[in-house]
Amino acid sequence: VQLQASGGGLVQAGGSLRLSCAASGRTLTSYALGWFRQALGKEREFVAYANAGGATYVADSVKGRFTISRDRAKNTGYLQMNSLKPEDTAVYYCASGRRGFASTRESEYGSWGQGTQVTVSS
Repeated sequence: VQLQASGGGLVQAGGSLRLSCAASGRTLTSYALGWFRQALGKEREFVAYANAGGATYVADSVKGRFTISRDRAKNTGYLQMNSLKPEDTAVYYCASGRRGFASTRESEYGSWGQGTQVTVSS
């Protein structure tokens, strides 16, 4: 399984970005999809997940601003990020779960993308 994350960049506070996670080697929608992020000097943290059934969940810190989705035809997952804040600055990683059930725990995800940098200026 290979995951390719893209779509990061530099954006002003209040702006939007859409991250993509292109998968090869497995059908992305048959497994959980997670997004995590790691700010400089901090531990990686959970951002959002979608399970195989389509249910989604986002962390409280991004609730109402971030949305996770998947496109079955393109075998690609997305993280739409709106109303970005400087504290959202981090490297964002997508991950594919070991099963259909989604989790906020990193250990439940066996395949990871390489990360894409998101920088939000104030």
